[in-house]
Amino acid sequence: QVQLVESGGGLVQAGGSLRLSCAASGRTVGTYAMAWFRQAPGKEREFVSAINWHSNTYYADSVKGRFTTSRDNAKNTMYVQMNSLQPEDTAVYYCAVHRRAYASGSSFERTSDYAYWGQGTQVTVSS
Repeated sequence: QVQLVESGGGLVQAGGSLRLSCAASGRTVGTYAMAWFRQAPGKEREFVSAINWHSNTYYADSVKGRFTTSRDNAKNTMYVQMNSLQPEDTAVYYCAVHRRAYASGSSFERTSDYAYWGQGTQVTVSS
């Protein structure tokens, strides 16, 4: 079993920045892709970004150029640096660990491809 704990969420003004962390425990996740998803009230959970075991990154078009995802396998932790935040980025942000080790980039955007999820951290961007 893998436990995931997100942190770093909060309230920020439009144009501001936040850095979220996702700490994994229970098992080393260095060979697994990890991802960030978000869910706004009344909307489905959507893909934000992913990082594979080789640290290649993938982003949703809505965050490309503003968000940067990274990982520190020594700390079993993933991060996302979020810059130029906008009110439409307001959501609960979840981190997840992929079902399969060494997964390719073609399967990173589906929630069903992830086996473990954190409890989420709220990000609120005021206008």
